Amino acid sequence: MPEHFTDLPVSAATAFAQLQTAAMAAELARDVSHLQGSFSTKLVKGTRQWYFAYRENTHSVRQIYVGPDNEEVQRVIERARQQAPLEKLKPLAKSALALGCAPIQRKHLSVILRLNEFGFFRAGGVLIGTHAFLAYANQLGVRWNSPDQTSDIDFAHAGRNVSIALPATIDAQPHSALTTMDGGFLPLVQYRGSAGASYKHKDEPEFQVDFLTTRTSDSEEPIHIDNLDVALQPLRFMEYSLEGVQQTTLFDSTGRCVVVNLPAPERYAVHKLLIIGERAGAFKAKISKDLAQAAALMSYFAANDPDALQEAWADALSRGPGWRKRALEGAKALEKVAPELAQALGRE
Repeated sequence: MPEHFTDLPVSAATAFAQLQTAAMAAELARDVSHLQGSFSTKLVKGTRQWYFAYRENTHSVRQIYVGPDNEEVQRVIERARQQAPLEKLKPLAKSALALGCAPIQRKHLSVILRLNEFGFFRAGGVLIGTHAFLAYANQLGVRWNSPDQTSDIDFAHAGRNVSIALPATIDAQPHSALTTMDGGFLPLVQYRGSAGASYKHKDEPEFQVDFLTTRTSDSEEPIHIDNLDVALQPLRFMEYSLEGVQQTTLFDSTGRCVVVNLPAPERYAVHKLLIIGERAGAFKAKISKDLAQAAALMSYFAANDPDALQEAWADALSRGPGWRKRALEGAKALEKVAPELAQALGRE
């Protein structure tokens, strides 16, 4: 099997785990330390998830998503009311960097930090695309042997019609966040007189930010939801990735950190196979990147957690004839570049 990744040293993986725990605690403390509320759990699609519920001045109840019920999240909850200024995270981030963990570009982290400050991730926003793929390396304790680079940053939101673990009622202002940044972004296309689903940097037109959502009808027109001030471009099969959301921490070379939501890596990999058949026109050029990312992640899971990958694959195949057709098309494309991984998936 071709080597798609190299394991990080134990010291690097440990450093990132320490950063992750501290960053999640700091982020949660910023959200809930000044609020009167309580932590609770509920079942979402058969998995237990933690939330912090509080009552606004309007007497409506709001929820902040904390994470899945595991030991890491439980530790974070215990520390949530302890102040953990973000500046204290910088030494941890720089230690992880020095030991071999991968940072992201400073200008890209600035955008992600800005959206976080304007509530995007707390409102159900998810980082997707190549930045999510790059983030999986630290999360999984590996270094990708052929890391991708990109000038785009892609985000998603489940919209109104898909039930996922993240709350979808908290207000956020990603349009305001982008258009008021230093340098700033402009909507690429306005939709019905309001903010569009894509933004380009004023001075770097190749630097683009896109907002996607699940496609629940035949229409391909961007949609608006009440709690976001941007449009969302529908994409088929997107709900598959958003049903298994996790958290991780991104950092840059200066030690700035941000906690983001992103799809479960095994579902991200299978989603890449699902959308290969959707690539048309200019977007066909992205097929090779889709395959490379899917192969890298599947290679990791084949070596470390094959059951998780098989469960994700079986889920995709079980969703109906259209899903099955696209999944098998993707597997056939994967077979051309990584036959041993396609064989490991199986066709049933």
